[in-house]
Amino acid sequence: MGFMQAWMVWAVIAAVLIGLELTTTTLVLVMLGIGAVAAAVGAGAGANAVVQFVLFGAVSVGTLVFARPAAVKRLHGPEHRQGTDALVGSEAVVVQRVDGQDGRVRISGEIWSARAYDGQSEYAVGDRVDVAQIDGATALVL
Repeated sequence: MGFMQAWMVWAVIAAVLIGLELTTTTLVLVMLGIGAVAAAVGAGAGANAVVQFVLFGAVSVGTLVFARPAAVKRLHGPEHRQGTDALVGSEAVVVQRVDGQDGRVRISGEIWSARAYDGQSEYAVGDRVDVAQIDGATALVL
């Protein structure tokens, strides 16, 4: 296969991979497509088949390892926790003494049932605590 034909094959492979990426949005196929573009450039420059495959593999792996994680974060944005998961890690103020059995805390302006996360600690009214977990309608604090 002459170098003109080889670069065209790699270009078609790149186009197909990048086109298929539109159906997945995982950014894996586009990274492989970038590797195919690199192989097409190598083939166009007269590289032999071994060099073309090395270019394809190295550029594909490089983009998958180094470029894809940042691209995925940028594309999908930060993870947004919802519901009670969004309360975990937030600060609460004790409004009724909290121990391993019961108590009350104010979280984001709302009063919640609460108990000590370790089941033994005690917190006095006015103490600032962190929400470690939500168990049903009860905040486990520490």
